[in-house]
Amino acid sequence: MRILMACAAFPPFIDGGGPISALIVAKLLRAAGHDLTVINVAGEDRHEIYDGVPVHRLRSLNIDWNYRLPRPAWKKALWHALENFNPRAFVVMRREIARLRPDIVLTDSIENINVATWAAAKSCGVPVAHILRSTFLLCWKGSMWRGGDNCARACASCRATSYGKKLSSRFVDAVIGETRFIVGRHLEHGYFPNATTHVVPGAIAPVPGAAPRPAPSPERPLRVGFIGVHDPVKGLDTLAAAAHRLVGEPVEFLIAGTGQSDYAKALPERFPSRNTRFLGWAKPDEFLPGIDILAVPSLFREPFGRVVIEAFAHGVPVIGARSGGIPETIQPGVSGALFEPGDDAALAGEIAALARDRALVARLSAGALEAAARYAPERIAAAYAAVFNSLLREPAEGALLQAGEARP
Repeated sequence: MRILMACAAFPPFIDGGGPISALIVAKLLRAAGHDLTVINVAGEDRHEIYDGVPVHRLRSLNIDWNYRLPRPAWKKALWHALENFNPRAFVVMRREIARLRPDIVLTDSIENINVATWAAAKSCGVPVAHILRSTFLLCWKGSMWRGGDNCARACASCRATSYGKKLSSRFVDAVIGETRFIVGRHLEHGYFPNATTHVVPGAIAPVPGAAPRPAPSPERPLRVGFIGVHDPVKGLDTLAAAAHRLVGEPVEFLIAGTGQSDYAKALPERFPSRNTRFLGWAKPDEFLPGIDILAVPSLFREPFGRVVIEAFAHGVPVIGARSGGIPETIQPGVSGALFEPGDDAALAGEIAALARDRALVARLSAGALEAAARYAPERIAAAYAAVFNSLLREPAEGALLQAGEARP
């Protein structure tokens, strides 16, 4: 199958988990035998092979492409306005579709590459599948987080500034989310009215040599880890409060990751020094083998929470907040435990129970490793293929590339 995969961002530009997730999808689809080419935007127009994936980098289709850099207010406003439908993106992406002649157009996030890509594909008679990785289509910040709390629904300003995105979503034939949560979030706002809906989680390759952990020795503290950006939305204040509750208990907290804000710089002061160590930036594959339990106390409603399945692949159980898509991944009593976001007493209670019952940690480790098999790359690639095949069984609406010309 020939696939044009249009991405908001793609490595080596990394502004979070999205580009890494896009690379994983691209590689697993190519490994499954699909002829896939990535299109994304960058600072220059060039063709290259990145980690085995053919990539065409386009010059910015909007007024600029790196929206993480500081910009004056007028530029931000214009960028967001064009993200509702960018005529230039329509022309350029229609040209790329005509050049590559794909069977499927797959969009992985949509910033910069633009919702106009969906209309361009539809005008060429090519079916469109879209992968949701954030709430950018609903919220101009892409988070639905405001004033230190989650938004129950898109506010009036976000609805007004996202109207073009919602209108363009009618061109999508299949919408794919890593969790039921993120798909439902869009459907309840009336997005993707003509699309079939699918849940295809992220993929995680088996870790060589990974095996269920033995019960941690009672002669040492239970090692509870956190890895991620040091930001209040990640629930670090909840974890700090739980650590204070457990001073004197046989528990040690290992905190990995970094942050640039004043909050991140002051974070060590929030944790008790008696039972907490800050390790700085660390690779998950190097950090996870050294802990017994991973804590994911996010206040923010995570669309998926990839760190959970990364832990599972190492046989590490996870105590996670019932926030966003996180509870869809963790099975309490089998691969970890769940608690209400912000409830430090409940989090401390779950940790204390595991510190007392080390045999339970071993059983949860076996359950976590078994759960990781559900996210094996070959299973996820097959799930994507099933979505694509369902689209190709029905002729796509719209014109052919040229009058009387069919795609090979």
